[in-house]
Amino acid sequence: MKDIMISDTIKYIGADDKTLDLFEGQYVIPNGVSYNSYLILDDKVAVMDTVDARATDEWLKNLEEALGNRAVDYLVVSHMEPDHAANIQTLVEKYPGMQIVGNAKTFGMIDQFFKMDITNQSLIVKEGDTLSLGNHTLQFVMAPMVHWPEVMVTYEQSEKILFSADGFGKFGALDTEEDWACEARRYYFNIVGKYGAQVQALLKKAAGLDIQMICPLHGPILKEDLGYYIGKYDVWSSYEPENKGVLVAYASIYGNTKEAAIKMASLLEAKGAEKVVLTDLTREDMAEALEDAFRYDSLVVAAPTYDGGIFPCVEEFLLHLKSKNYQKRKVGIMDNGTWAPMAGKHMKTMLEAMKNITICNQTVSIRSAMNETNEKEIEELANEILA
Repeated sequence: MKDIMISDTIKYIGADDKTLDLFEGQYVIPNGVSYNSYLILDDKVAVMDTVDARATDEWLKNLEEALGNRAVDYLVVSHMEPDHAANIQTLVEKYPGMQIVGNAKTFGMIDQFFKMDITNQSLIVKEGDTLSLGNHTLQFVMAPMVHWPEVMVTYEQSEKILFSADGFGKFGALDTEEDWACEARRYYFNIVGKYGAQVQALLKKAAGLDIQMICPLHGPILKEDLGYYIGKYDVWSSYEPENKGVLVAYASIYGNTKEAAIKMASLLEAKGAEKVVLTDLTREDMAEALEDAFRYDSLVVAAPTYDGGIFPCVEEFLLHLKSKNYQKRKVGIMDNGTWAPMAGKHMKTMLEAMKNITICNQTVSIRSAMNETNEKEIEELANEILA
């Protein structure tokens, strides 16, 4: 078991998964992911969430080693997504005297995932309820739609630890050495990003708690400079740009749209943009492109017309932005078309449906290959982006 120190009485019993290629069936995780689970040893023993079925054997081994000859009294279920809840029935069968702690919505979902009668083992809690384990007291805080409706977080009062469910999580196995913010940001905007208002509501509740440590369900335990992590979540969930900069996101069929996008990126850098990121949406990770779109205050989208519409991966990118509540940004449009250019018109319609998006007046409309007029349009659009 990993030597992860939480406290003398609270143990880490989770597991890394380095063989999963796609998280939630869609997000690439080159450095894997951790399934975090915790054990509180007191007069009563509580397990804080289980793990994905892929890690069952390692998790059970870790649990048994930490328990010794003791039994589990409570299983606290903060989130019913299978990467955390797959082993609920496993634990029920292993410890038949155990009680499952969750809110009313939790138990409705348990009935959907498992075929077992837990009528006499269900302990339903609501906002502010507490559960004493002896020296430790668990306080339950509801966090609906962060990012499922049944989500709750748990504050342990004596050691001042917040068990934060999927909040403050990140991609990457626990032995991965990498900057927290990069993969936490990609994780946040793709997994939780749609629910900024609900995250803001949870942050307001958390502000009333004296939190000294955060134990998420994915990623490292956070012990120092908690204001940094909470501050990131405040910015992300309020949809404010994190940094000044421009993402130039493009797709190209024969290279002409790519050439125009590169020209735009070069001009933006020459004119003093603090940061310019150039992303080929046909080849690069869509989740990372989404992350960068939310990170920076401006976006330029460049796409060829395809079948009378938008080139597919660019349309997919815009659909992802809309589904995650993209807002409060300035956006420029570049399109290309040989005989019936329509991509720009369709992109504008999609962007206008998003909240608080400022669409630049200058557009760049290329007819097959970039010409002198297009070069002037690109410069004017770059000026407007940076204005």
